[in-house]
Amino acid sequence: MRKQNRSNGLSKHKNDLKFKTFQNQMGIQFKDEKLLKQAFTHSSYVNEHRRKPYEDNERLEFLGDAVLELTVSQFLFKKYPMMSEGELTKLRAAIVCEPSLVKFSIELNFGELILLGKGEEMTGGRERPALLADVFEAFIGAVYLDQGLETVISVLEKVVYPKINVGAFSHVMDYKSQLQELVQRGSAGMIEYSILEESGPAHNRQFISRVSLNDEELGIGNGRSKKEAEQKAAQKALEKLKQKLDAK
Repeated sequence: MRKQNRSNGLSKHKNDLKFKTFQNQMGIQFKDEKLLKQAFTHSSYVNEHRRKPYEDNERLEFLGDAVLELTVSQFLFKKYPMMSEGELTKLRAAIVCEPSLVKFSIELNFGELILLGKGEEMTGGRERPALLADVFEAFIGAVYLDQGLETVISVLEKVVYPKINVGAFSHVMDYKSQLQELVQRGSAGMIEYSILEESGPAHNRQFISRVSLNDEELGIGNGRSKKEAEQKAAQKALEKLKQKLDAK
């Protein structure tokens, strides 16, 4: 029994040290360290330590999910003033989906901090995508409760927002949104769309659209609606701008 107690004591000391190091690396000092540990406590660990008052991270995960949606929504709302509600929703979904959260967790080495039961440990739980995604949400929930929304935003400014800024999620955006993002990233000026020509009978209209940047033509596209013509023009403009960037 003494040997087991000594082993448990060493394990606790090792975990405490890991969490202290992690806080120093993140530049966050939790007022309530129990919240931080709870964020990384899997239900399998709680089940194996029933005599001690451990809580798993599922409730924090629930809260963190909502906080993450809010903070990412706010960032996107400010960054893309011309983007439609549908496009914002699609982009946010790509940022807060499980594969993205897993990448954020891996970047922060969250796998090393998770408290797991022996069975879960033996079956590779530390690297399981769903578990890593849950831990990221739980951590955000814990930061929110302990430090408030501003600290949550400071965490996202290190881990999530830079990836949005460099276009890591632009594959889910339409051509107009991608063009807007590319131009905004370079602070190059204002994009404008204009209809050059409208022709054909009512049931088969054809539109030709031009997109320009600071009065310089970037692309021309045609389609059966204004929206389609603008998308085609934006596609041409993207190709042109990317060729310019590749040539530099």
